[in-house]
Amino acid sequence: MVIITKKLKIFEIVFHDPTKAFYSSGDKVSGNIVVEVSEVTKLSSMRVFGIGCAKVEYAKGKHRCREDIEYLKYEDTVYLDQQTRDSNGLVTLRPGNRYEYMFGFELPHAGQLVSSYKGKFGCVQYYVRAVLERPSQPALQCEKHFEVEEPLDVNTPDLLAPAAGTKEKKLTCVFIPDGHVSISAKINRKGFCEGEDICINAKFENTCSRIVVPKAAIMVKHTYQANGRTKVVGQKLSVVRGNHIISGMCDMWQGKTIRVPRLKPSLLGCDIIHVDYALRIYVHIPGSDKVVLELPLVIGNIPFNGFGSRTNSMNSQAESLNTPSSSFGSLRLPSQPPSYSNISRDCRIDSPLTPLLVDYDADEEEGLFMRAPELWYPPPPAYSEVDKDLKQQGPCSSGLLNHE
Repeated sequence: MVIITKKLKIFEIVFHDPTKAFYSSGDKVSGNIVVEVSEVTKLSSMRVFGIGCAKVEYAKGKHRCREDIEYLKYEDTVYLDQQTRDSNGLVTLRPGNRYEYMFGFELPHAGQLVSSYKGKFGCVQYYVRAVLERPSQPALQCEKHFEVEEPLDVNTPDLLAPAAGTKEKKLTCVFIPDGHVSISAKINRKGFCEGEDICINAKFENTCSRIVVPKAAIMVKHTYQANGRTKVVGQKLSVVRGNHIISGMCDMWQGKTIRVPRLKPSLLGCDIIHVDYALRIYVHIPGSDKVVLELPLVIGNIPFNGFGSRTNSMNSQAESLNTPSSSFGSLRLPSQPPSYSNISRDCRIDSPLTPLLVDYDADEEEGLFMRAPELWYPPPPAYSEVDKDLKQQGPCSSGLLNHE
């Protein structure tokens, strides 16, 4: 922010590294306070402040909820020894000159700060404020904001641990039981970074008479707390969709992926603002509420390095080698080819029409009727077996056995 008045031509804060995107705990924030005046100005002192705070403010009915927490408080007086003072101890600033006053301070150590945040009903902000004090006149001030981003490593044991869950919903149709819809899902870890893929392993079972659709989405929940009241704002970020599941069928997701979009890391350590992520796996059921399963996610800024997964894999392989089932005697030889003598050459399937409910996204106005197609399977193909031992005896030895 630049303040321009009749007597001050320029009054601003310039950081020493203007290209620095963000600061972290323990970093040094330094820069210059630049002043240019348009006429002779008397300066009594120059003070600099480092401020960091979290604020929540929203209306709850007739009540105005507001709460503040302070995370950074620094104050210092800038030395003006390079300029001469008059008998009253004042410094004279003259037009045509550019005055720069240096400042610098270190941010607190890890665990005392939270990352910058800006939301609908609250924020966490950090800034440097310079105050120019003049005799017999109001003080002037300018501010310069900077971002703080605390490191959040997704390679910690807690975030490398898998997350799993199961949900089931029993359905009724006009008070008559109509089967159930269930979800069982698992992800291999809870911590992810921007651009990484979340691999989902899930099983969906549908025993009701309706067609259901499985889906998955990355959700974010912003929680604001002030004056003992809580306000929650949720948002759906990314969605993937599976195939329709008809009555009496199951569907499996084996490594179905959903990519983490560009997101701010999870906000941890703040008492009045929380930003939590979750992977929501749900099934849409026409005429009923969804079956919803949520698995926790933590979005970090130090990417996954793969060491944890490789260590777990090596441990599991070592354990498997120590078991009796891993001995060579337990290895099975390949089974013989299947016999085709009992397979009919005319395998025709003709089933009646079966009315089923459609998904809410479908455009059909009537029920969905399904007919299994009539199929004629071709005769089984011939196959050959080659005995390598006989083949090596010579060209006169026949090791080729034909089966039809």
